[in-house]
Amino acid sequence: MLATTSLCTSGTALAQEAGARSTDNEIIVTAQKREQNLQDVPISVQALGETRLENAQVASFDDYQKLLPSVSSQSYGPSQSQIIFRGVTSGSDGLQTGSLPTSGLYIDEIPVTTIYGSVDFHVYDIARIEALSGPQGTLFGASSLSGTLRIITNKPDPSGFSGSVDAQVNKFGKGDFGGSLEGYLNLPLSPFAAVRVVGFYQKDGGYIDNIPGTRTFTLDDADPDTNLTVDNHDLVKQDYNDVETYGGRIALGIDLNEDWTVTPQLLYQHQLSHGGFLFDPRKGDLNVTDYFPSRNLDRWYQAALTIQGKISNWDLVYSGGYFERKIDSTSDYSYYTVAYDTYGYYANYFPDGNGGFLDPQQSFYGSDHYTKQTHELRLSSPSQNRFRLTAGLFYQRQTDTARTNYDIAGIGSIPTPIWATPFPASTGDPDSIFMTRVFRVDKDYAVFAQGEYDIRPNLTLSAGIRGFRAKNSIVGFSGIATGSAIDSCVRPSPTPDKLCINIDKNTRQDSYTYKFNLSWKPTPDLLLYATLSSGFRPGGNNRRPNVDPFKADKLYNHEIGWKAELGRFTFNGAAFYQKWKDMQFGLVPLNNNGITNIYNAGDANIYGVESDLSYRANGLSLVAAIAYIDARLATNFCQIDPVTQNIVCLPGIPAAAPKGTRLPVQPKVKGNVTARYEFSAGANKTAFVQASMFFQDGTRSFLTDEDFAAIGSTKGFATFDLSAGMTIGDWKVEAFVQNLFDRRGQLSLNTYCATTFCGPYRRIYPTKPQFFGLKIGTEF
Repeated sequence: MLATTSLCTSGTALAQEAGARSTDNEIIVTAQKREQNLQDVPISVQALGETRLENAQVASFDDYQKLLPSVSSQSYGPSQSQIIFRGVTSGSDGLQTGSLPTSGLYIDEIPVTTIYGSVDFHVYDIARIEALSGPQGTLFGASSLSGTLRIITNKPDPSGFSGSVDAQVNKFGKGDFGGSLEGYLNLPLSPFAAVRVVGFYQKDGGYIDNIPGTRTFTLDDADPDTNLTVDNHDLVKQDYNDVETYGGRIALGIDLNEDWTVTPQLLYQHQLSHGGFLFDPRKGDLNVTDYFPSRNLDRWYQAALTIQGKISNWDLVYSGGYFERKIDSTSDYSYYTVAYDTYGYYANYFPDGNGGFLDPQQSFYGSDHYTKQTHELRLSSPSQNRFRLTAGLFYQRQTDTARTNYDIAGIGSIPTPIWATPFPASTGDPDSIFMTRVFRVDKDYAVFAQGEYDIRPNLTLSAGIRGFRAKNSIVGFSGIATGSAIDSCVRPSPTPDKLCINIDKNTRQDSYTYKFNLSWKPTPDLLLYATLSSGFRPGGNNRRPNVDPFKADKLYNHEIGWKAELGRFTFNGAAFYQKWKDMQFGLVPLNNNGITNIYNAGDANIYGVESDLSYRANGLSLVAAIAYIDARLATNFCQIDPVTQNIVCLPGIPAAAPKGTRLPVQPKVKGNVTARYEFSAGANKTAFVQASMFFQDGTRSFLTDEDFAAIGSTKGFATFDLSAGMTIGDWKVEAFVQNLFDRRGQLSLNTYCATTFCGPYRRIYPTKPQFFGLKIGTEF
């Protein structure tokens, strides 16, 4: 039989696909690849249900990140975020030829993590978001060194027709108007099949102004006649960082019989953003002076297939998917030019052949074409047995076809600059002074198993292991059109878009991760557990021919936790110590043409406590969550040898970052509190008021002392949200304001080029400014 209810009663195949459901007293999740009450899951997991997401007006990653204290990010804007759990970050991930992410992002059963950053999935008609803190490498192998974020979609339901439509208008207090239109339809096709269709369109107004500015380049000589002054008058605009997002998904659920269900699903999202999302504090609040247009176009789709069935009394699940993502971005890279001019790199640099000089400012263009193919097959023994086993096989192949150009307009048509030969027109960009044409492939093969044994009815021992093989290869060209980039060519290029092949590297690694867990329920309402687990992230290859490959890094997690129901209270938490070995870190050595190398920077220790508390009674609900995380280097991160460009530890030479240095990005303290009161407002009417507070302390911006001295640290902040509304029959209306007092919280500090050059021009990625909205919707 098919699902006939969304409550936590026993259901059938399609109901089990939902992955997470809730009632007032019970939350069902699949954090361990089988359905369990959240209070019975002996790991640290925070679940945001559909109602909580709607009440908090969650539409994007930035919206739900603030609800998850153990999750932080480093971001340049929509679709440009690196997800971080429990402070496991060096602050340098997201490079095309660099480290894989430390955290995994899943949509249902399929990973969608890419090297560059996570997709900014539009949140609508979502059953739950599950945040699994700590290494998840036994059951979730793909980029799950520090944690896994799972977005669980609502599934087709053949029990009846349903749908909803929601519309919103909004405005940033000091910015522009925006709005959204969203809806879904659930259409039964027969008693055994249904289709669910979701569509959305969202336009976010801008709030950052590109104000007028001028620059004068001296070209590092004493002749004022060679000075060149430029301005940005063509790009001056208020509220220039707008975003347009649209897409949808369609899922078909078919019960072949009582035991077997097939659910194919197709998702698509298109997101276009203009301008930058970091502001320049030197120019004033929410102001910048950009001299080139910035634009980020991100579109992706995922085709997924889930098959659930039974072999005897064992459950079998196959999950397969093909994911493709294309990103095209342009940005203002001219602060590199400003820094070069300041340091005297432009003497006699850009004569135009007519007695004048070119505008030397750089712009950046990059494109990435990602593909990801994943397959997982797993078997699970009956959940009522004293001994329970989940075992399976996993395969993943992901690729990135990366192209980047760093351009100076007109340089390809002038007499040869003193330091470089122009790229030929066949490369597609003769005005480029540096380009990359690289094809990267990462493959993962794994076999995994996790068993649970009830020593006593209230005492359970579980153990898991995942053995895997990881392969990485990069091939292509990266560099300038002369000098060492050409000297390192290993063979001619088979295509005219590359000068030659100067990168051709492969690595292979075999390893395993493990997990041991002991859980005890002294009473039906109290669960205590202890966990030992490990995570693994593969190493890889550096672009430079003389730089060693970087090794895998590993995370060892020691954790104790509790889950308690005390009358109307629910109180969950965990305390942990994590040892991060051979941490991968990206750094630009001097005399390296701005190329980032990846190094194993040493070890780090991470101590922390995370907890959440909820209370519900008579229309009043209180929800609070907090995390304290102290992450620091446990060994010195030594300096880079300027000759070999490898890590060396020499007596008398200060470390790049000494032992005890705080890891970047993650705040020590982060938390939130929400109070909501619902009450009757008459016949068939329910009203509510809600208030929320979000807070975190400051963060270190970069790991090395030199970078940190150039950039500084963020400051702590607190923001407040308010909302109120009413439900009248099938209709609901809601008004809200986010960041009520318009606090300019600093989520991160970044630069658009190496901090060695661009530290003085750092920018701030802020919390969402004051934001007003009105939402109306109906269900049918």
